[in-house]
Amino acid sequence: MPLVTSTEMFRKAYEGGYAIGAFNVNNMEIVQGITEAAGELNAPLILQVSAGARKYANHTFLMKLVEAALIEQPNIPICLHLDHGADFDICKSCVDGGFTSVMIDGSKYPFEENIELTRRVVEYAHEHGVVVEGELGKLEGVEDEVKVAEGMGSYTRPEEVEEFVTRTGVDSLAIAIGTSHGAYKFKPGTKPQLRFDILEEVSRRLPGFPIVLHGASSVPQEYVKIINENGGNMPDAIGVPEDMLRQAARMAVCKINIDSDLRLGLTAGIRQVMKEHPEYFDPREYLKVGRANVKSVVAHKIKEVLGCEGKAAECMESLK
Repeated sequence: MPLVTSTEMFRKAYEGGYAIGAFNVNNMEIVQGITEAAGELNAPLILQVSAGARKYANHTFLMKLVEAALIEQPNIPICLHLDHGADFDICKSCVDGGFTSVMIDGSKYPFEENIELTRRVVEYAHEHGVVVEGELGKLEGVEDEVKVAEGMGSYTRPEEVEEFVTRTGVDSLAIAIGTSHGAYKFKPGTKPQLRFDILEEVSRRLPGFPIVLHGASSVPQEYVKIINENGGNMPDAIGVPEDMLRQAARMAVCKINIDSDLRLGLTAGIRQVMKEHPEYFDPREYLKVGRANVKSVVAHKIKEVLGCEGKAAECMESLK
């Protein structure tokens, strides 16, 4: 089955009160772990690539890995998405290069500039059958090319969303309700909070419109513990509680982005094996354990957080 857009996935997710997992990919092991889990659980899937991943792995190599995943997992719909496109040129390059979805992140610009940039990307992408995600509000934290210092983030203003969506023509909208990028989302001793009131108001103003949640890794403490016990140094790493993500999925959130949790699982596996077996020098020995951890993370998210297990067939109905 060829790559698909997220349109049908989001329609079914909104109607069904679940979300699609958007998992960041950087290498073969991560692609394998993600797609094997989704294939076994019959879950629709978004593979997303950041600018940093394209620099690291090369666009062509990533495309070929995704093509291999399509062959290995022919019974699940897979969308290939650009995560946090910084400008028109990178979005155009991904549209031209075979992606079926792109995000243009104009959140760092004033409202009117964000609209102008986003509309330009939408016009080009739609001409080529590609869907577009825009963003209003700004998340704190660090992830690849995205770096927003503490105190410099801003919540989405619900009163702006209707105008933004109408004037840009975007297909989905990422909003800021308290999540953040990276593995240090909340200060120790504080209670994690998401602004569900903002999400409710946005969904009231945009009924039936798919909302996206960035910075939504939960930072599994079992992997943080393994990393720290095997030479790592990640004190006070805290993520978004999974019950909050599930609540968001039952509301208007149709796409939940997960990256840091995959990195933690992969790193924990590698560190543990190399500490326990210092004689190993075959990368397959430690990468296969890291890959298994990635698969475990994704399977857990699909079953316990996203609620999209077994939803592949219904998301493919109109594509046949």
